[in-house]
Amino acid sequence: MPASQSRSRARDRNNVLNRAEFLSLNQPLKGNQESRSSGRKQSGQAGAAGAQNNNPKERRQSQQLPEEDCMQLNPSFKGIAFNSLLAIDICMSKRLGVCANRASSWGGARSMINLLGITGHGIPWIAGTLICLVKSSTLAGQEVLMNLLLALLLDIMIVAGLQKLAKRKGPYDINPGLLDYLTMDTYAFPAGHASRAAMLSKFFLNHLVLAIPLRILLVLWALCVGFSRVMIGRHHITDVLSGFVFGYLQFRLVELIWMSSNTCQMLISIW
Repeated sequence: MPASQSRSRARDRNNVLNRAEFLSLNQPLKGNQESRSSGRKQSGQAGAAGAQNNNPKERRQSQQLPEEDCMQLNPSFKGIAFNSLLAIDICMSKRLGVCANRASSWGGARSMINLLGITGHGIPWIAGTLICLVKSSTLAGQEVLMNLLLALLLDIMIVAGLQKLAKRKGPYDINPGLLDYLTMDTYAFPAGHASRAAMLSKFFLNHLVLAIPLRILLVLWALCVGFSRVMIGRHHITDVLSGFVFGYLQFRLVELIWMSSNTCQMLISIW
């Protein structure tokens, strides 16, 4: 045993790496270890701090992204129904736009359909009402005409406001005419011609004594004016139907704020 121990000691002495100047190669210094450990701790703390700072954003994203994915992949029944009806409305409106341009199937009748639409425009009706009001000599006639003028002005303002809010374009890219710009009827929803025709037909049916054939013709005129706007590609079907509804509501509004004969005479005298 002593001989073997002496031999191992001799080997250790003869080993070059066991010398003092080569100890750093075998065993790293404590200072380096401490600096490395401290560097690791600092980097770990910085990473933890960064993770803590980024955690709220990541949590928000993790909370929002699944919901967005669910909304896209699993839309609600109302959303599906609304989009389906909207697609049907656009498709049917494009098919019924037979006079949208000269190259359409009924392009030759475009001028006649435009003329039918002018009969439901606001400017001719306002001008005609003013002329009749000037020439009218009866109190009852002046009362009806003043309230009709009020209804026409309300129709223009209400439809223009609703169109500015909705800003819906028509099924075809057709520029509005000069009369449309004068009455601010530049968008599709709701159809101003349809609302005006419905309001006028209901107004005349209530305040004029007309024979049954004339009543039928008046209703048919309102329907033709409304759907003529679909034929020339200016409005969708739902725009025209909503225009009919708004026209009836405007008539009910005028009935609620109906101006009496004395009020009408006072306004006429001021004018």
